[in-house]
Amino acid sequence: MQKTVMKVSDIAGALGLKLKGPDREISGVNTLEAAGPEEISFLANPKYIPMLAGTRAAAVIVSEEYAGQVETALISANPYFDFGRTLHLFARPQGSFSGISDMAYIHPEAEIGGGCTIYPHVYIGARARIGEGTTLFPGCYVGEDCAVGENCLLYPNVTLMAATTVGDDCVLHSGVVLGADGFGFARTEYGIQKIPQIGRVHVGNDVEIGANTAIDRAVLGVTTIGDGTKMDNLVQVGHNVTIGNDCLIVAQVGISGSTHVGDRVTMAGQVGVAGHLTIGDDVTVGPKSGIARSIEPGKTMGGQPAVERDVYMRTLTVMPKLPDMYKRLRKLEKELETLKGESGRDS
Repeated sequence: MQKTVMKVSDIAGALGLKLKGPDREISGVNTLEAAGPEEISFLANPKYIPMLAGTRAAAVIVSEEYAGQVETALISANPYFDFGRTLHLFARPQGSFSGISDMAYIHPEAEIGGGCTIYPHVYIGARARIGEGTTLFPGCYVGEDCAVGENCLLYPNVTLMAATTVGDDCVLHSGVVLGADGFGFARTEYGIQKIPQIGRVHVGNDVEIGANTAIDRAVLGVTTIGDGTKMDNLVQVGHNVTIGNDCLIVAQVGISGSTHVGDRVTMAGQVGVAGHLTIGDDVTVGPKSGIARSIEPGKTMGGQPAVERDVYMRTLTVMPKLPDMYKRLRKLEKELETLKGESGRDS
């Protein structure tokens, strides 16, 4: 596969950054430690400053205060952000197929926009609509009455059950399932009875959903993922959940049915959220937290059950001391009992 080769000056122009030092050719991106003489690197964390002296990188993206420590620098107000933009310049797209394969099944009533790529072994059902420039990799299933927007990427084995809608510029990674039945069951005198799930799932624009994530269809109505939200691998979203815009949902988060999550919410790995709650805008929840009650906007939470960050941090500080504190408490209790006994005898 042919490499992308750019001059540092071209990268500076593309990103709107200032170049300091001699111009060089760049064919890749790497860490300060591993970069070679044809690769560009970055410094975002001050603890890696000592590596600047020994790096072999042809150029480094740095803030202005460290630009003098390397021969060729791209000066950035936010080196990590501009490192990400640089990766876009060198990233090679997955796959090499183009066009619509004869080995895909496309229902006669389906609509396929111009410039789509449909790999072999894709299934597109009746009345489904695929927007312009969208790519479906092998094994994708798009059920009847689904709609996928423009310039989307559906990687291998993505499943969209009936009536699921996906906006423009979305990325669905391998194994994503949108619109499976929610976990709706009731215990009755006749045994466990299934509650039919007849709603749907709607995903907004510019959403990315990680591998093997499942978002369940609503019982009635819609399970909704807002514009700009990014979800990691192995996330479970229950029926009738609403997730707002620009949220970050990290791996193994589980959100129970009918919970409303506001805009710009961050949930770290393995957060569990009970059902029928409201999580306000701009809330941050730490890893492995258990959310059992609604949270007001702007709060930072952690723990099991989750409490506000200051309380959680104080709790973490105290926990290692608990065994010693217990011993001291037992000792004080015994001393108190002795004093009570002596006091009783004196009286």
